[in-house]
Amino acid sequence: MSELLGIGSRVRHNMYGKGVVISVDADNYQVCFMENGITPIGKNYTGWDVIERIKPAQTVSYTALERSLERVLQNHDLLTADIELAHKWEGGSLIIRDADDSVKEKEIPIDTFFKKIIMVRERLRVMEQRINNSSLTEAEKINLQQYITRAYGSLTTFNVLFQNKDEQFVGSRSSKS
Repeated sequence: MSELLGIGSRVRHNMYGKGVVISVDADNYQVCFMENGITPIGKNYTGWDVIERIKPAQTVSYTALERSLERVLQNHDLLTADIELAHKWEGGSLIIRDADDSVKEKEIPIDTFFKKIIMVRERLRVMEQRINNSSLTEAEKINLQQYITRAYGSLTTFNVLFQNKDEQFVGSRSSKS
């Protein structure tokens, strides 16, 4: 039997990828995998690589666990930044209405819409990282990067929603002099 892992231990599973042990019970580790969420893994499992072993503690505070998980997420650029909606839109709504009123209109709080846009951006960034870290040829990587850049360009329409200009979407820049 292998040495037990404590909360905060970092592992690499051949199927689930990289993860962090977030809790331990009598039979299982609860592991938060970067790509696959929280999964129980039996304590007797030996098929993973231990990246960083933390000795098991008798008790761990929630705050310590939270700090540990936050550190791991920051190290892998998976922690979304707290991006601020422009103040003029706070409390506002987005109304979707068809041209002839044959369909009931849909009203969405603008902050909910804004959060979804930010999630799209974060997913594009993860895709970009996966492309860069893949075994594709440089030409294939560049080709795929162009699609991501165009997607960012399409999202510039929503830049009006951002409070800070440096958090806005940027597509390909024209070289006008």
